Amino acid sequence: MSIAEMTAKIDAGQGFIAALDQSGGSTPKALALYGVEESEYAGDAEMFDKIHEMRSRIMTSSSFTGDKIVGAILFEMTMDRDVEGKPTSHYLWEEKGVVPFLKIDKGLEAEANGVQLMKPMPGLDALLARAAKLHVFGTKERSVIHAANAAGIKAIVDQQFDVGMQVIKAGLMPILEPEVTITIADKAEAEAILMAEILKHLDAMDPSLKVMLKLSLPTVANFYKPLVDHPRVLKVVALSGGYGRDEANALLSQNTGMIASFSRALSEGLNAKQSDADFDKTLATAVDSIYRASIAG
Repeated sequence: MSIAEMTAKIDAGQGFIAALDQSGGSTPKALALYGVEESEYAGDAEMFDKIHEMRSRIMTSSSFTGDKIVGAILFEMTMDRDVEGKPTSHYLWEEKGVVPFLKIDKGLEAEANGVQLMKPMPGLDALLARAAKLHVFGTKERSVIHAANAAGIKAIVDQQFDVGMQVIKAGLMPILEPEVTITIADKAEAEAILMAEILKHLDAMDPSLKVMLKLSLPTVANFYKPLVDHPRVLKVVALSGGYGRDEANALLSQNTGMIASFSRALSEGLNAKQSDADFDKTLATAVDSIYRASIAG
């Protein structure tokens, strides 16, 4: 597995990144949307078996290939499991040509100063070492902005870059994800503060280093173009953030150089009870539409 090949695939951006990284807190909802009720499993172990079945079905579908999907973000338990007899990260790259990433955050702190920072990540160095051994290319870490609070947003960005530097030292590519809640009244103001803070960090970085950014679709089209064009940024990807797929795609297509990293918008319409043919057809429709929106810019 060549890091150079993976970097080139992400840099070219001819497709999107599939977010298959629902964690323990969001898994029941993801399964319910997939048509698997809580009565169909007992306890966390069976729940994670069910979600791995869902993710495996997506990854092994004929519609899921590196032609339109450049990367996939995995939950830790997904990384540690196999797909068709291979470690998931190996399967993605060797069989599908899809670059593997790993979600590393452990959830969110309580809200303070209008934001939710990431919880502490004990054992992160060991997790990063394990990911590197499995030829995972990069990581993703999420925190959330709920208000245009300058102190809170500065704290979010400082924490994101601190973790990002730890990831880089482990030989992996960080996706920094300071999500702005799409329903807040001062979203545009929050985005302006966020971009200014991110640019401060990027401008101060060692010129030999790069990060990726995962951001909410901006209020004003192409607002994040200075980040897309920054020499320290490998790629800017967009989260759907609660928008339905059609609306997320429409907004994404207005933003030059950004590609999708959708979760709910990708799995929308998929159901455990579907035949394989119907499942593949539904997934193909999602993949095609998100791909078109990602390359539209």
